[in-house]
Amino acid sequence: MASAADLDISMDAASLYREEIYTDRKVGTIRTLVPVTPSGATDGSRPVVYAGEAQIMTQMGPLPISFEIEAKSLSEAVAGYAAAAKVAVERTVKELQELRRQAASSIVLPGQGGAGGFPPGGLGGGGKIQVP
Repeated sequence: MASAADLDISMDAASLYREEIYTDRKVGTIRTLVPVTPSGATDGSRPVVYAGEAQIMTQMGPLPISFEIEAKSLSEAVAGYAAAAKVAVERTVKELQELRRQAASSIVLPGQGGAGGFPPGGLGGGGKIQVP
């Protein structure tokens, strides 16, 4: 296992951004990442990045979704929010369905349970719960 001394936890001064947050307090949030120099001045040589955020409700509660919005200005990002959010939500729903499918078709290996998912010999004690 890596120790803290082995990790490179230094920030890259050439890749700094200032974050600005915009919301309509109804649907979602747009984060504007403005590139800056190490002194904090706006760096016009790099593009501004617009990232949208939304939530969908699942059986487990709200699930946050983040997505990039292709835009050259805040007004373009606001106009493109809905389309980008729709794509991100559809992608997330497909990923959730695939995870459910994988969980439903998981293979039970020998030694992890017998018929009906119970260990051989029925429901014995021992307090060890095994989830396939």
